[in-house]
Amino acid sequence: MKVLKRDGQVMEGSFEEKEVKEAFWHTSAHVLAQAVKRLWPDTKCAIGPAIENGFYYDFEFGFPFSEEQLPEIEAEMKKIVKESLSLQVYEVAGEEAAAYMKERNETYKLEMIQNLPKEESISFYKQGDYAEFCAGPHISNTCQIKAIKLLSVAGAYWHGDQNNKMLTRIYGISFPKASQLEEYLKMLEEAKQRDHRKLGKELGIFTIMEEGPGFPFFLPRGMVLKNLLIDYWRKLHSREGYMEISTPMMLNRSLWETSGHWEHYRENMYTTVIDDVDFAIKPMNCPGGMLVYKMQPRSYKELPMRVGELGLVHRHEKSGQLHGLMRVRCFTQDDAHIFMTEEQIVEEIQGVVRLIDEVYSKFGFSYHVELSTKPEDSVGSDEEWELATAALENAVKEMNIDYTVNEGDGAFYGPKLDFHLRDSIGRTWQCGTIQLDFQLPQRFEAEYMGADGKKHRPIMIHRVVFGSIERFIGILIEHYAGKFPVWLAPVQVKILPVSDKHLQYGKEVMEALKRQNIRVEMDERDEKLGYKIREARLDKVPYMIILGEKEQAAQNVSVRCRDAEEKQQDMGAMPLEEFISIIQKEYN
Repeated sequence: MKVLKRDGQVMEGSFEEKEVKEAFWHTSAHVLAQAVKRLWPDTKCAIGPAIENGFYYDFEFGFPFSEEQLPEIEAEMKKIVKESLSLQVYEVAGEEAAAYMKERNETYKLEMIQNLPKEESISFYKQGDYAEFCAGPHISNTCQIKAIKLLSVAGAYWHGDQNNKMLTRIYGISFPKASQLEEYLKMLEEAKQRDHRKLGKELGIFTIMEEGPGFPFFLPRGMVLKNLLIDYWRKLHSREGYMEISTPMMLNRSLWETSGHWEHYRENMYTTVIDDVDFAIKPMNCPGGMLVYKMQPRSYKELPMRVGELGLVHRHEKSGQLHGLMRVRCFTQDDAHIFMTEEQIVEEIQGVVRLIDEVYSKFGFSYHVELSTKPEDSVGSDEEWELATAALENAVKEMNIDYTVNEGDGAFYGPKLDFHLRDSIGRTWQCGTIQLDFQLPQRFEAEYMGADGKKHRPIMIHRVVFGSIERFIGILIEHYAGKFPVWLAPVQVKILPVSDKHLQYGKEVMEALKRQNIRVEMDERDEKLGYKIREARLDKVPYMIILGEKEQAAQNVSVRCRDAEEKQQDMGAMPLEEFISIIQKEYN
């Protein structure tokens, strides 16, 4: 595939390469804008970037736009593709670019041009009768787009500011092969069936109430699931030498000024005033962890010092960005901070990488690693950033782990390794992260006494494995489609008595299972057995025990499993001890 860059050079590449894919989808966004302008010439264009999966374009239509008009646009886009339009790139002066947009009444484009430095020349990409100022890159010809689908319509404020005009955002996807689009649409349909918001409510895991948008309510089964994850986290971290702490949810402004969050993260923080002093509910756990480190003098002999915290944090997310458990306003971050010497950096990073790998393997996830480098809004010297970035890079190289570089997407205080896991239907989610930080120990004047008898500054790793326990639960619901493995299922066994005559025997079986720490419920309703079986399947319980006259007389149990595709559905009658042994083997 050929990609046209701003300097006019043409680069060859594969659609699977990140830069090529972005260029492909960016060009598709331009094709969308070209189609809209052909159909409705008075429409005003705003922005149209490539995104993680596809592209979108924001428009101001002169009429009420609806999804019913998407097929018409899609048809026009396919015509443009068939025209096999070559893309051309050229530079113009800012004044000329502004005049071009003003003449066409493109007020949003004009505003963007006027906000650019006056001395800067502006690049335009042209395809047939459509030209747009853009930094690129783009694919070299529209004919490379073999499959297009417009997916949805949403509202979007200009610049994301609710005080500005609401624009119409059209989302789309495109591919160089029709078969790729077919696979993608199948994945979207499968994703709908797995939607954690729907399944979470049906399975009694969580809900979001009108009284608390972005603040999830965990229901009884959800608390079982959450606590299982927390117990697993604690066992792993105890084994790896982490000490667990808990820091306050609210701390005063001076702390957040010291950490830099008041300056760099203030708009995402909830604040209040106590005794005439500004306080903030913590959006991160790290500043509290720094205070714990500084409570007493530290020696090099204590390092590395690994400190974990399951801290509830709050962040002000815009209402339009909230999405079930995936984007919330409060969540439990499985945080840990490692304080260390410079010589210990690589070894500690590698220890965290191995821990993350173990956790993701446990849940059946594959993943890829991304190295994010220094952003524009950063603190610290170039030398410190270079040292930190090299340490992260060397750590993964020594482990022979492949990674990609995401330029400029590090935290404001340091570079990071992000772990993007892949679920059972091929979607990726960013969860684990390892951030190397030279800045926070300096800001807090943290120290340790070295072997040379002098004071030194520790270096700090921020890291999470789940990322957010709430979000990880949402990912797990969709990954397993609600069919959790036995060890993780909130209810592992559902007892289904055939009639009220078998309730007492059912209670005896339930108590025997509970003594073996098996999570069990019994359906005591006066309903037909077939109905109870269907309900248990909808609950996605791994095993059903059916108890009738035969089972009660023989003092055994009849067992059915959840997944007919994976096992023989009706496992038949067996002694209760044998069934317990089956479950316990699946626990590991």
